[in-house]
Amino acid sequence: MQQHVRILGIIYVIYGVLLLLLAGGLFAFLTGIGVLTNDREAAWIMGSVGMFVGVLLALLSIPTIITGIGLQRFRPWARVIALVLAVFKILSFPIGTAVGVYAFWVLLNDQTTPLFSPAPA
Repeated sequence: MQQHVRILGIIYVIYGVLLLLLAGGLFAFLTGIGVLTNDREAAWIMGSVGMFVGVLLALLSIPTIITGIGLQRFRPWARVIALVLAVFKILSFPIGTAVGVYAFWVLLNDQTTPLFSPAPA
């Protein structure tokens, strides 16, 4: 199961980076639409909407990236956060659903729990 946890960590990092790229793309796209209208008010509104959507997606992607790195290092907090994020990813059909189901299968497995236990001092 150790290999599955590492793979899940990589998937979380990739998922978060793709979401971050999507955030930047949506910001550029929506702002560009506003600029192309040659209407100052429309440009302001579309720029604001683009900024809101971009920042929201970026804020959602950062915990996913950090959690993916924590999973690769077998941090106990990463397991808990990954399970919480998996609940939200299941709602994102079809790729998020697959990632969420895989996360539940890996992280709730009996063989995985000892991997995240703190080492005795």
